[in-house]
Amino acid sequence: MNSTTTLITNQQLQAQQRRCGDIRAYWEAQGRAPAAFVETYGCQQNEADSERIRGMLEQCGYTLQDTAEAADVVVFNTCAVREHAEQRVFGNLGALVHTKRRHPAQKIFLCGCMAGQPDVVERVRRSYLHVDGVFSTHHLWEFPTLLWRTLSTGRRVFADADGPGSIAEGLPVSRQSRLKAWVSVMYGCNNFCTYCIVPYVRGRERSRRMEDVMDEVRALVEDGYKDITLLGQNVNSYGQDLGQGADFSDLLSALAALPGDFLLRFMTSHPKDATPKLFDTMAASPRIAKHIHLPFQAGNDRVLAAMNRRYTAAQYLALVERARAAMPELVLTSDVIVGFPGETEAEFEDTLRLVEQVRCDALFTFIYSPRPGTPAARLPDPAERAEKLRWFDRLCAAQNRISEEKHQAYVGKTLRVLVDGQEDGALTARTGGGRLVRLPGADPALIGAFCPAEITGAATWSLVGRPL
Repeated sequence: MNSTTTLITNQQLQAQQRRCGDIRAYWEAQGRAPAAFVETYGCQQNEADSERIRGMLEQCGYTLQDTAEAADVVVFNTCAVREHAEQRVFGNLGALVHTKRRHPAQKIFLCGCMAGQPDVVERVRRSYLHVDGVFSTHHLWEFPTLLWRTLSTGRRVFADADGPGSIAEGLPVSRQSRLKAWVSVMYGCNNFCTYCIVPYVRGRERSRRMEDVMDEVRALVEDGYKDITLLGQNVNSYGQDLGQGADFSDLLSALAALPGDFLLRFMTSHPKDATPKLFDTMAASPRIAKHIHLPFQAGNDRVLAAMNRRYTAAQYLALVERARAAMPELVLTSDVIVGFPGETEAEFEDTLRLVEQVRCDALFTFIYSPRPGTPAARLPDPAERAEKLRWFDRLCAAQNRISEEKHQAYVGKTLRVLVDGQEDGALTARTGGGRLVRLPGADPALIGAFCPAEITGAATWSLVGRPL
C-alpha cells in the first residue's frame, strides 16, 4: 500500500478538461445529446465522490438521468465495507448485460472502494466482459481520460494500480441538493481497525489545506446552502499530516466564524482522537450541530483490543460524559458490530450493558462481515450465524426502546429545524441533532428555511411537529 500523497497539479486538471472537450466534440459530431447514470453505494464519502463524477460527466456534455436504461454511460460507485454490499453490486452489475444488449454503445464503469481490491478487479476483468472500465478512488480525478479511451478505442480500461493517495482541488461538482452539501476535508485512514478494508482501498490519511476547505464552504454558504457536512474517515485526525499546527477543532472554529445562516455537521469521529477541545469548540458556536457520530463498535475490552480500537469501554463512557457535560443537548449516534470473530455471548452482554449505559439516540448495527485482506478475516470464528442473529435482534430491541424513549422526551419542546423537503403529504425537517421531524399541514414555502417547531409527537425513528 502506497503511503505517499500527491497533490494533483493545475496542468493535470487542465488535461482532464481538454478530454472533456474531446468527449463533447465526439457527441456533437454524432448529433446526439448523451445521457449518464451514476449509482452510489455506501457512505457519505462515496456520495461526495459521486457528486464529482457527475460534475465531470456534465462537463463532458452528458445529461444526468435516474436509470441505467438507455444511458450512454453508467457508473457504479461502490462500497467494500460489507460483503452484502459487494454482492448487491455484483448482482446489479450483472443485470447491466441486458441494458447493454439493448444499447451496445453503452459504456459501463465500476469505481469506488471495491475497485481498490485486486480480487474484485480480476473478477470484473474475467467474468464481467460487458464492463468497460474500472478505476479506484485514487484515479477518480482521471475519469474524463478513462472515459475518452473507451470511446475513442473501444477497449476496456483498468486504473487500479496502487498509486499514491491524491488530492485534486477544483474538480467540478454536481450536487444533489440545493440545501445540503458534503465537503470532504480529508481522505484515507491510518487506524487499521482489524475488521476494516478502508485503509487498504482509500489509502493513508491526507488532509486538504485549510484555506481550500474554507474557500469551498464559504462559496457554499454564499450560494445558499444551509446544512454542510464535513467528511473524513476520521475527521478528528484532520491536519496531523499538514504540519501546520492546526487540528480539526481549529478548522471547525474557523468555518463556524464565516458569515451566514448555516449549520455545520461532521462525520465520522474516532473515540481515540475525540478531545475536550473538540467538545468545547462544538459547544461554543450555534453554527455547529450538537451531534456527534462516535462509533464504539463493542463494549468488551478484549474485543475492542482485538479490533485495534485503542480505547476501553470505560474510556468511551468517560468521553461521552465529558461531551454531554459540555453540551447537555448533545445527540449521540454510534456504530456497533455484533459477532466479531471469537466474541462470546458473555462479551456480547458487555456490549448490551454499554448500550444501556450510553443511551445513544440511534445506533447503526451490523453483523460482522469478513473482509478478505484484513487481519480479522484470518481469526477463528466459532460462533454460529444463528447465534449472532439472536444477539443482533437483542441489540436492536434494546436500542429501539432507548431511541423511542429519547424521542418521547422531545414532546412539548420547541426546536430549531431546517425544513428540507416534502414526503407523503408532510414537510420534512431536521433538528440540529439530525433528528427527522415531520410537519403535517405546514406551508411548503418553509422549505429551505430554518424555523422553530413545537414537537407534538414521537416514534422510534422520527418526530412530529408544527412550525411556530
